[in-house]
Amino acid sequence: MDPRRLLTFREVARQRSFSRAAETLSLTQSAVSQQVAALERELGTRLLDRRPGGLRLTSPGEQLLEHASAIADRLTLADTQIAEQVAAERRELRIGAFPSALATIVPAAVSALLATAPDVDVSVTEGSTDALARGVRDGSLHLAVAFQDAHAARHEHPGTRRHDLFTEPMVAALPPRHRFRRRDPIALSDLAPDPWTVPSRDGLIMRSCARAGFSPRIAYLSSDPLSIRAIIAAGLAVTLTPRLLATHLHGVHITTVQDQPAQRDVYALLPDTGARTTDEQLIAAIADAATPGNGHA
Repeated sequence: MDPRRLLTFREVARQRSFSRAAETLSLTQSAVSQQVAALERELGTRLLDRRPGGLRLTSPGEQLLEHASAIADRLTLADTQIAEQVAAERRELRIGAFPSALATIVPAAVSALLATAPDVDVSVTEGSTDALARGVRDGSLHLAVAFQDAHAARHEHPGTRRHDLFTEPMVAALPPRHRFRRRDPIALSDLAPDPWTVPSRDGLIMRSCARAGFSPRIAYLSSDPLSIRAIIAAGLAVTLTPRLLATHLHGVHITTVQDQPAQRDVYALLPDTGARTTDEQLIAAIADAATPGNGHA
C-alpha cells in the first residue's frame, strides 16, 4: 500500500469528510477523493460508505484505520526522535588536528568558541593529514585542521571543502649552547653536520633540507612536541619547528632561517556539504588564535 494514500484515508476517516480532510492536509478535495479511491482499488474493497448523512467506515475500513493510526503514530515518534538527534548533533563538535596545532592554536580556539557557545560538546582527536581528511569525509569528524608543505602543489581532498587559514614559516630549534646561538638568521645548510630530530623520514623537514642541498642525519624520530623539546634542550639534536610552537619550547634556542626554505600552509577541512554554524565559528577562532599579538604567533 502507498503510505501517502493510507495517511490520507486516515484523515478522511477521522474527519468523516473529504473537504475537511483536504483542508487539514492542504490538498484539494479532488486529490483526496482520488487517493482514497485508488487505495480502495488497490485493496479490492470499499473502505467508506458515502451516505447522505455523511461518511461511514466499512468493516475493512475500521480495520485499516487501526493500522493507519499505528503507522501515523510511529511516523510522529520517528520525526520527534530524529529532530532531537539532529539537535544533539548540532551541539556536538568533533575536531581533528595535527600535533603542533593541538599544542597551540586549537585549545585557544576551542576556549574562545566555548566562551560564546558553552552548550557545545567538543571532542578533539590527533591525526595525520590523510587520516583527518578521511574522518571529515566519513563524518566521524565535523572539522579538521591540517597542513601541507607550502612549496608543494596545493593538496585537495575529495569529499571535503578546504578553507585556507595561514602560511607559517618554520624556524630552527637549537640546543641552548649551540655554536650558532648568537647568529640570527642562519642558513639551513649551516645545520647539515648536526644530528637531527624529525617527525618522519619523508615529511616537510626532509624536503626542506633536500632543497637546501643536504640530507639530514636523523638521530631521533618523534612527533611529540615534549620529546622534541627535551631532545634539543639536552643538546642532542637540532630541528625545524613551526613558529607557533617555538614559543612553547622552553630551554631551546630559536633562530630564523634565511630565505624561508621551509613553510607550511595550515588549513581547515569541512565536509563538502552540510557545514554548521559552529564549524565556521571555530575556523574564525583558529585564525584569530594564530594572529600575532594573541599570544600564539
